[in-house]
Amino acid sequence: MAKHLGGGDGIREQKPGMRERAALPHRPQHPDPSRPSARTPPPAPPGDGPDLAEPLTDRLRYLDAATRRIARGMTLDETLWELCRAAVPAFADRVFIHLYAPLPVGDENAPGPGVLRLHCTDRSRRREPGATAAEPPPADPRDLPAAESLRPAPGSPLAELLRDGRPALGDTPDVASAAAELLGTADTPPPPAPGPRLILAPLHGRTHALGSVLLTREPDREEFTADDLLVASQLATHTALGLEKAMLYEREAAVADTLQRTMLPPSLPEPPGVRLASRYLPSSRTARVGGDWYDAIPLPGNRVALVIGDVMGHSMTSAAIMGQLRTSVQTLAGLDLPPSEVLHHLDDQAGRLGSDHTATCLYALYDPVLQRLLVSNAGHLPPVLLRPDGGVEVLHAPPGAPIGVGGGGFESVETHAPAGATLLMYTDGLVESRDSDVVTGMELLCDRLRTAALGSAPLSLEDLCDEALGTLGPGERDDDIALLAARFEGLLPETVAYWYMAPRPQTAGQARRLTRRTLAEWGLDSLVETTELLVSEVVANAVRFATRPITLRLIHTDVLRCEVGDDSTVVPRMRQARLSDEGGRGLFLVDQLARRWGATRVSTGKVVWFEQPLPRTSGDR
Repeated sequence: MAKHLGGGDGIREQKPGMRERAALPHRPQHPDPSRPSARTPPPAPPGDGPDLAEPLTDRLRYLDAATRRIARGMTLDETLWELCRAAVPAFADRVFIHLYAPLPVGDENAPGPGVLRLHCTDRSRRREPGATAAEPPPADPRDLPAAESLRPAPGSPLAELLRDGRPALGDTPDVASAAAELLGTADTPPPPAPGPRLILAPLHGRTHALGSVLLTREPDREEFTADDLLVASQLATHTALGLEKAMLYEREAAVADTLQRTMLPPSLPEPPGVRLASRYLPSSRTARVGGDWYDAIPLPGNRVALVIGDVMGHSMTSAAIMGQLRTSVQTLAGLDLPPSEVLHHLDDQAGRLGSDHTATCLYALYDPVLQRLLVSNAGHLPPVLLRPDGGVEVLHAPPGAPIGVGGGGFESVETHAPAGATLLMYTDGLVESRDSDVVTGMELLCDRLRTAALGSAPLSLEDLCDEALGTLGPGERDDDIALLAARFEGLLPETVAYWYMAPRPQTAGQARRLTRRTLAEWGLDSLVETTELLVSEVVANAVRFATRPITLRLIHTDVLRCEVGDDSTVVPRMRQARLSDEGGRGLFLVDQLARRWGATRVSTGKVVWFEQPLPRTSGDR
């Protein structure tokens, strides 16, 4: 039996005279003139590189073409299918591939007790002379038949051959027994009789065994020779390396996809006065990880901050920087700063990250009470506003320098956002491609939105996002796409009550009277007693620290929300009051009686708020 030779070095280490025998096909001494040579398979289909099925006058030429074909596979199924195409019919008539389940990946995942599963079997047969096309392969390699799993017994001939790692001819009892054990799992015609028409080649990666490949020839074809073991060894080695590459690629892609998804909001909030929808599509040309992101951040007063950004590049580093910038934006938005100030501080923060990456960012602040929109832009594409009458307007906020450049100079632009209007924020992957520039892409986007708005029935927000993505056209995407859509509904003036009150001891009583009167007008008499108590406690606490007039706002939406603002930056904290304490129980009552409450620092001081559920009506269940 020939010595196992792996890679190109194995061929160079052959003994004198071996090169010539390995380079030429083995020919019978007395060929049968009535039929073509069994060692001369028909030509392979054109268009697949070197002709693998031409007469094997040079094994090196065949191996070069076969290994390049195997290396083309990017996934596990593609790699196995390319092995089948390279081996059949040029080298064998049938290929059976068994892989461990699960497959070991890396040193941290060593294989456990071996469980082999028939992963792939090529049922194609070599063509007869004069044929013009081979049997077409399945449309998807995963359509190849499967079989029950097999667990080789420790010390069995099959286990020993897999552990040894060298290909072997089926002309010995041990190899024949191992092949019969493998073929017994497949729903196939009876295997050929044990002998030199069978080669069993273990698939060994860099550190672990991955499975085996079984190559067989039909009786009308020449038997395998010792020289053929060299070919089988190379096929198995390159297949095993290709499988490891495919597994590592799939694992890295899964990690990248998980990283990208966890850095995006798992769900969008549902603030009163606005409806939100989003889309994220990774580039089909990258490892499914990039720097595009979007966010929607609820703020005091039922306002909401809408953010979209794009870190330059497609890599793990871009995704990591995106995560840091997104966290910074959330923190800055919580300070209730104007959009231009948010971008200014974000630019400062990006400069301290110590990275050469830059990013674009668009920050919009929507107030449903005033129905106004403030927009500030840091080198990003302008948003599109779809008005209730079907008009489409590109909101041109002065584009400042991208985040990380350090130019600053961001400005905020205010525009009216009436009820029924829709704002569309997006990254450049939506409107730019190799076949279309940004200007053309934006014109196409506006045309599609205008056409959709003039339809017979108004589109839902989800359908509108689908219409916007329709501007891509067929083909692969060159860049990631992030899309955030906001449909403004606003709050009716009669659902909001707002007062300024001087910070004096009598203010708490005044706040109770205003609250009682307003709730009676709204028909919320059942909430009067509790709300009066909570408003009195929060206003009394604000009076202690305020130096300027405090604000009281009641908002009646799907909940009753109360907001008390003052100019002090001291945020109250709930504490456990002792029995001897005269105070310190106000926030404890708020925590016990309100459904939710919180305190937020804003640019003018702080806002303490709480929410109560509305009473059930007769129609509620």
